[in-house]
Amino acid sequence: MKTKICLLYGGKSAEHQVSLQTAKAVIGALDNDKYDIHPIYISEEGQWVKGPQLQGPVENAKELAFTEGEAIAPNALSTTLSPSESEEGTFDVILPLLHGPNGEDGTVQGMLELLNLPYVGNGVLASAAGMDKVIMKNLYAQAGIPQVNYVWYLKKTWESDPEAAYLDVEKEIGYPCFVKPANLGSSVGISKASYREELILAFKEAFQFDRKIIIEQGVKAREIELGVLGNDEPECSVPGEILPKKDFYDYKAKYEDGDTALIIPAEIPKHVYEDMKRIAVDSFKALDCSGLVRADFFLTEDGQIYMNEVNTMPGFTPFSMFPLLWKHSGVEYPELIERLVHLAKERHAEKQNIKHTM
Repeated sequence: MKTKICLLYGGKSAEHQVSLQTAKAVIGALDNDKYDIHPIYISEEGQWVKGPQLQGPVENAKELAFTEGEAIAPNALSTTLSPSESEEGTFDVILPLLHGPNGEDGTVQGMLELLNLPYVGNGVLASAAGMDKVIMKNLYAQAGIPQVNYVWYLKKTWESDPEAAYLDVEKEIGYPCFVKPANLGSSVGISKASYREELILAFKEAFQFDRKIIIEQGVKAREIELGVLGNDEPECSVPGEILPKKDFYDYKAKYEDGDTALIIPAEIPKHVYEDMKRIAVDSFKALDCSGLVRADFFLTEDGQIYMNEVNTMPGFTPFSMFPLLWKHSGVEYPELIERLVHLAKERHAEKQNIKHTM
């Protein structure tokens, strides 16, 4: 019996195109002898469209942004996805390949929870907290996980007194610093500021993408990443290092010009690697993660480790850091997807044993 997989991809975020690339890669890796693959595309306007069952790889990611198909009204989503054994076209597992808000932030996960469907990746809490960098860092501070200094602002607060915000950053953080939208990934809207004029421009840029922004202390450090895989007993991959030719690993460097080197495995001392694994697992558990995260670290010249962030739906093409880390750890891309599907079913089965009434 084949496993029926529903792929959710696209979405209403600035990372729409990234999601299409991820979907293309996953479709190419899934074994059609094991899986029936059913695509549901979410347009940039938020329309859900169910396409025909896929029979093999897709040549171009643009083909996945289809508009012809069965448009799904919001009130029909439960009928489309709900696992009724008597109905044809239901799914064994949902694979959300959505990056950014309205997909990676717990919104879609909440819907799938209500429908009691197994789905790959993190749940509502971990997805929401992991997407919001401010909430994530506040939780990590409570858990004693080492981080660089940070402050954050709401757009209304900044608009009411921008000078006070700039002075506060200069007092609490200093230069250089990084200004980021709180709820976005793939380095969208992130700027480095080394003096006041750049800080002003960075605030304006970040607030285009979110109502809340975070400003972090800039440190001279190597960027080391680990893949984390599992549910209650997560394991870590080998470490990888990002060597951007620019000041930092921005969206263009990640997805457009390839102006970045990825070193796997990273050359770091064994004791540093062991400390990073411990912090990565602690970070995974602090957010109650499941399935997968990519844990991103700063490693300073004097050996200080700082947790930068975890990404609850990291880039997932075969050339993205997370799958590459696991490839160098002995887990090839198709097997990685299979393990994630298994973890989704395992977590879902565990939830079915929880009593909800006395």
